[in-house]
Amino acid sequence: MNERPHSSHDRGAQTREAHRVTLIGAVVDLTVGVLKIVTGWLVGSAALIADGIHSFSDLVTDGFVMAATHFGRQAPDSDHPYGHGRIETLATLALGSVLIFVAGGIAWASLARLLAGEPIPAPGIWAIGVAVASLIAKEWIFRYTLAVAKRVRSRLLEANAWHSRSDALSTGVVIVGLTAAQFGAGWVDAVAAIVVGIMVGQVGWRLLWESSRELIDTALPSSDQAQMKAIAEAVPGVDSVHDLRTRSVGNHVVLDLHIVVQPRLTVSEAHEIGNAVSRQLREAYPELADVTFHIDPEDDSDQIEHSLRPGLPLRRDVEGMLKEAWQDCGVWQERVALDLHYLAEQVDISVYVRRLPPGQSLEDTARELRDASPGLAWLGRIRVWQGPGKG
Repeated sequence: MNERPHSSHDRGAQTREAHRVTLIGAVVDLTVGVLKIVTGWLVGSAALIADGIHSFSDLVTDGFVMAATHFGRQAPDSDHPYGHGRIETLATLALGSVLIFVAGGIAWASLARLLAGEPIPAPGIWAIGVAVASLIAKEWIFRYTLAVAKRVRSRLLEANAWHSRSDALSTGVVIVGLTAAQFGAGWVDAVAAIVVGIMVGQVGWRLLWESSRELIDTALPSSDQAQMKAIAEAVPGVDSVHDLRTRSVGNHVVLDLHIVVQPRLTVSEAHEIGNAVSRQLREAYPELADVTFHIDPEDDSDQIEHSLRPGLPLRRDVEGMLKEAWQDCGVWQERVALDLHYLAEQVDISVYVRRLPPGQSLEDTARELRDASPGLAWLGRIRVWQGPGKG
């Protein structure tokens, strides 16, 4: 059984909120990026120029986030039955790649400048002031974006928030370099630029690693899986849970599991138990976008997959073989219903009859049927019931 929640209204509201915070962040990135690069060029600060490039890389990634959140949060369709969440994953992968490329360029240029021993003039107090104002702005947009990311449950938006935080941290390093240069230690400015490059590269590598794990369907942490299993097994009617599997699709999680129930429940009761499990899991994990449960009448977790084993006969074949074996038994003519239970590699049969043969008990009748079918190796327990059968 497969279930999906999340209305298009919810997706639309979350997308609009993600776009709004990203647009605000883009304005901040553009403003501080221009200020850093212009100021760095005027005062000859490699670290401030590198930090400005970092801010412009934020602007590029803001565009990635805008596009990815728009297309990645569209509703599932016939070509993408699990939704479009992988678009966000691919955008995060691209974001990490861009950051590593930018980091390499910054670190290489700054290292070359440091080794060349180029003189670095004092930047001036106003250049330090630009860096401080930039740090405050980036820290604010980080906190704002992270809050929205948690509210709309977007990993990509959260990654973009941490990208802003990396810019704020790198600006802090730049401030140290600018301050040192102001007091005559100009080489610290080049070292600060190299440190900025390393920090940007670390963020890019983390994004690459996390998005790559998602693309190869890495499961949720074992603690989350254990908690999901405990929630499912606490539902009344559930005997146990096995083969619980999870994977991430964008900002959502896909879950499938096998639920073991009592072997002779009706299909509808067992199905409703599965629905109850799904509801409890969704309440505890709102990010669940797709829950598929399989009802098992017995725990087969340590056995070969059923579809890989020889199959048991289905109802039409069972009735044909029983008719041939039991046609001389008087009770066969009085049958009104048959219940089949596929358990322990056999078929248990419940026979409902209008009346019993004279002088026979239910046990006698079941024994007669058993004696009449010695060649049916698949036949398990036989029970006889007098009455109209199950409704």
